[in-house]
Amino acid sequence: MTDAEDLLRALAPHVLGVLARRIGNFAEAEDAVQEALLAASVSWPVDGVPDDPAAWLQRVAFRRFVDAYRGDEARRRRELIVASWSLAPPPALEATDDTLTCMYLCCHPVLSPSLAIPLTLRAVGGLTTEQIAAAFLVPVPTMGQRISRAKAKLRAADAPFAAPPAGELAHRLRSVLHVLYLIFNEGYTATRGDELARAALSDRAIALTRLLHAARRDDADVAGLLALMLLTDARRPARTNDRGDIVPLAEQNRARWDRAMITEGLGILNAAMRRGPLGEYALQACIAALHDQARTADATRWAEIAVLYERLERLTQNPMVRLNRAIAMGMATTPQAGLDLLDDIDSTLAGHHRTHATRAHLLEAAGRRSEAAEHYRLAAAGATNARERNHLVLRASELGNGGHADESTGDPRTLWSTEGVGLA
Repeated sequence: MTDAEDLLRALAPHVLGVLARRIGNFAEAEDAVQEALLAASVSWPVDGVPDDPAAWLQRVAFRRFVDAYRGDEARRRRELIVASWSLAPPPALEATDDTLTCMYLCCHPVLSPSLAIPLTLRAVGGLTTEQIAAAFLVPVPTMGQRISRAKAKLRAADAPFAAPPAGELAHRLRSVLHVLYLIFNEGYTATRGDELARAALSDRAIALTRLLHAARRDDADVAGLLALMLLTDARRPARTNDRGDIVPLAEQNRARWDRAMITEGLGILNAAMRRGPLGEYALQACIAALHDQARTADATRWAEIAVLYERLERLTQNPMVRLNRAIAMGMATTPQAGLDLLDDIDSTLAGHHRTHATRAHLLEAAGRRSEAAEHYRLAAAGATNARERNHLVLRASELGNGGHADESTGDPRTLWSTEGVGLA
């Protein structure tokens, strides 16, 4: 991830907010900003980043909008309106952050969560359609159609670019939280690329969740999500070695974990737990806390983690949770207990590379080395992140060549559980 790409992702919501206010239509503004971002991704690496990158993006986006507007069927009627607009350099960005406003608008009541969340991930999170499709386990064309439908519905609704009415906040908040969660996950373990993580994305997700928490301090779900992010991201410094290779959780130097971040996360989690029943994010934060509080890998309270995963699976009905639950059961009892949980895995995940990696980890722990090596190879074939793929290939090679078994390896990290028992 280049510095220019990080800058584009950070500026996009601000530029989108300015343009949406100026032209009065969020969906058309989003189209124009996407074109400006594409133009910048081509121009800036060659010509350099402009002195005022925000103004550059605003100017290009507005011109793209004007060009599209002039091409409409009602061109003659609209020419008078277009002529009244100025193409002078736009004003500087306001000090306020429009990102949360953009997120709330993308999660408008006219959109179902299946449409709102992908649109927000693209418009605000800066994820590509390919990355979003991978997060939802659907083909890329299917996800592209969803995003197009979402924009069409928002365009028809003609919703103002403003914070939602108080009565709609709770309805939109669940989708906003899911978006922030997925942005963090993509940053913590990138879907594609040569590096395991995209720190700028996870940092952005944490910053946005902090903003939301500051505005809604009494909301247990918001607090649970922020705690989860902090308790998970605290392990980032130890997740890879100097070469960028993956270091499994059990092998990590825990002295490198960010203790200040862990302390903050525990404080936020404890406050959330006092407010009422644990939601899906707080449950995951509890799991992260158990890992962070274990002084050594052997001291991990796996039985408690397994119980929490069982509660999480009942609450969410999400098949991805089963993978981490299987690992936790295998560590708390026997590897076979974990393998038994995988026997009735949801059909949509039966051939997923994370399912193969989880099965490989459990087979390796059970001493079934040749079977484990085969599933590591299958997992590697499906992995799209280069660091994950290299790690899985190495495990398959070591087992196939009679290397020493290592019960800490495997790849059970899922979109619904950022723990990653094997990768952390």
